[in-house]
Amino acid sequence: MARKAEKILSWGRDDFERRLGFKGGRYTKVGAASSCFLGVLATAAFYVVLLLLPDSAFKRMFTERGWTPYAVVLLGFWSLMILMIKSSKIRLQRAALSRSILPDDPDFTLTVETVDDVADKIVRIAETPKDFLVYRRVVRTLASLRNFGKVSDVDAFFRSQAEQDENVSETTFSLLSGFLWAIPILGFIGTVIGLSAAIGRFAGVLTASSDVSELTPALKDVTAGLSTAFETTLVALAVALALQLLTTFVRKSEEELLDACSEYCTANVVLKLRVRERMEGISNAEEEDRDDA
Repeated sequence: MARKAEKILSWGRDDFERRLGFKGGRYTKVGAASSCFLGVLATAAFYVVLLLLPDSAFKRMFTERGWTPYAVVLLGFWSLMILMIKSSKIRLQRAALSRSILPDDPDFTLTVETVDDVADKIVRIAETPKDFLVYRRVVRTLASLRNFGKVSDVDAFFRSQAEQDENVSETTFSLLSGFLWAIPILGFIGTVIGLSAAIGRFAGVLTASSDVSELTPALKDVTAGLSTAFETTLVALAVALALQLLTTFVRKSEEELLDACSEYCTANVVLKLRVRERMEGISNAEEEDRDDA
């Protein structure tokens, strides 16, 4: 029975942002526009659900504590959308690692003469190879293969590309890192605002009356205001903690992707070149022996 043909990989068709109609970020980079759009939609949906729920402490925590909880929720959902989109991009890039770029011949060796065979195989696998991390590395190497004198030069070239990809990968988390820094700060700002309001009300009661019996209800209002103030920090820290944990998992997944790309290039390019070099070395040695004879 004939094996079913595998689907051609297409970044333009399968990238999550492109499917939404946005200009997709290359590789694992997430665009600010698409993630912001989805974050705003998620925030609106969250507050619509809250409005439909009966009155509770949880509902008041997000709707009656000033403007800071709204900002925390928006940045929280925005960050969550960045992580979700980035995860989908990582899965798309990983799909390229499951395809072999080498011909079916087990004795195949990569030389200047066989470069076109590998290049043709890559084109049949991916619609636009340059949009996939691992294929971009291989294509660049194949294009410069004639300039490499030794296998060690090829390996060094791959290593330099791996370092560049790691640096680019780190910059894709810059916006998210800013949000993870800003969310707790917003919580502290909400606490300061709540404390200032509570102390201001208490100072007004002290000025208006010196009767101890009248101060007791005012103190209750102040303590209630204090609990309200600290709720904003509680919400912000809880959101920041959840996002930090998710970011750790996504960052680990991306690091594993980069490591897998390096292993793929070594197995499919560097090792094949090394086998060819050894064969050429043996042939040269035999020719020298014949000349000496």
